[in-house]
Amino acid sequence: MRRHVLWGTVAASVVMAVLGASPAHAEGRGDIRVVKAVANNGRSVVVGIRGAVTFPVKLTIKDNSGVKGVGDLDAHSANTAYGAPAETVGVTCKKLSSTTSDCTGTLRFDPAWFPGYSERNANEGAGGWDVYGIVNANDRDYWIYDALAPFTLKRAATLKVSATRPDLFGTSKQVKVTGALARADWEALKYRGYGGQSLKLQFRKTGAASYTTVKTVKTNSAGQVSTTVTASASGTWRWFYPGTSTTAQTASAGDTVAFGPMVMRSSAAKSPLRNVSAG
Repeated sequence: MRRHVLWGTVAASVVMAVLGASPAHAEGRGDIRVVKAVANNGRSVVVGIRGAVTFPVKLTIKDNSGVKGVGDLDAHSANTAYGAPAETVGVTCKKLSSTTSDCTGTLRFDPAWFPGYSERNANEGAGGWDVYGIVNANDRDYWIYDALAPFTLKRAATLKVSATRPDLFGTSKQVKVTGALARADWEALKYRGYGGQSLKLQFRKTGAASYTTVKTVKTNSAGQVSTTVTASASGTWRWFYPGTSTTAQTASAGDTVAFGPMVMRSSAAKSPLRNVSAG
């Protein structure tokens, strides 16, 4: 048994039953319609392990008598084994004409709620989601929608990098680059190593504006990665993860490795052969 009642799923079912709508379609009375719906401006919603994430849902609504407002707004997962820990923060509407209004609702996900809203594992909530609710017209027309503004809810990911010269005092331009990929575990509310994922090793030559991909390396079972390459010049190295349908893409900070004439300094001074900076 999970720790909490699946209130999101229960509430959605009650609304649809009372107002006569069944899953995966819309019903209502009269000519009021949502003619356009976009969640989070068309981008994925990315949630980590702490801190609430808010995002907008924009609806364009039409009715011949004018739009009264949004009676309900919420979101549910396409995975029926997962509840709906989405919280409605508020809705505002702007009248565009006598028949059309733009309404923007704000929804919020708090990862602290996630463990109690799934029947098996909170991570099942990652993937496809839809917005549902009710819109009302001035003439009492209404429209119930349960599959508008589709969006993807993704688990946040973190990526670390370290670039070093194995042959620090020689002439070799070999660089060893290591890293670690982790993603949010919503069940435990921790970041865990993510194995079997392809990371792109990228390089930006000193003075250049952008990175180029040098090679692709897979993470081990603990999410760690390591490779050795030959550098063409001084520059900054980073790892890039393109993400999946359930995990957000991410890039590490940059780690700079410099090559140049050896300068003798005291042991207390920082070696001029390598410096680290965020990139």
